[in-house]
Parts: sequence; C-alpha cells; structure tokens
Amino acid sequence: MAAPGQGPPTGPQTAQPIRKGSHVVTAFVLIKTDASRIPETAEEISAIAGISEVYSVTGEWDLIAIARVAKHEDLAEVIADKLSKVRGVAHTTTQIAFRAYSQHDLDAAFALGFEQ
Repeated sequence: MAAPGQGPPTGPQTAQPIRKGSHVVTAFVLIKTDASRIPETAEEISAIAGISEVYSVTGEWDLIAIARVAKHEDLAEVIADKLSKVRGVAHTTTQIAFRAYSQHDLDAAFALGFEQ
C-alpha cells in the first residue's frame, strides 16, 4: 500500500518506482493461452505491477503484453515470477526493446532545446 501523499506504485512492488525522465526497460511478451480463458487471463496479466498494456491479437499468439520496468533485473520478477504463473498462460516468448522509434518520440527529441 502506498504511503499517504504518494500515488500508486508504477513498477514491480519490490523494484524502484519508475520516475518521469528516467530510463525505462521495455519488453514485449508474446503469450499463448488456454483459448477458453483469453479475456480472464488478459485481465489478470494487466493487473500485474510492471505490465502497462495487454492486447488480444490475431495469429500465432493470443496476447501481447508490454512490460515497462526501471531495471532489467525487474523483468524476471514481472515475467517469470508473476506473468508466466497466471492461470491460462501456456507459453511465453519475450522480446526486449533496444530503442523506440515513434513519431511521438521523434517529435519530443527534436523539440528539446528549441523552445522560443
């Protein structure tokens, strides 16, 4: 439980909170689930601290979760210790992001230092 005056935790419970402007480790977790529990499994995964988004998808995988944590080591807690143990999860594959390329990120990068 958060102390008075503090917001909800933003990373894994035992990890340091992610602070604005700090480095964030992002991982994409591809998940195969029991087909009869896809919605319930997605909801349980989305409740895990350190998981920012969960998508149901078409193709070989049933769900894709995005994990965002403060330290690389925190991924073990979020993915191996919690996500992979959610009822209905049959198999996972994790891809760790090196760098983000998005219009939002590019706009923010080019805006640095050019305020008038």
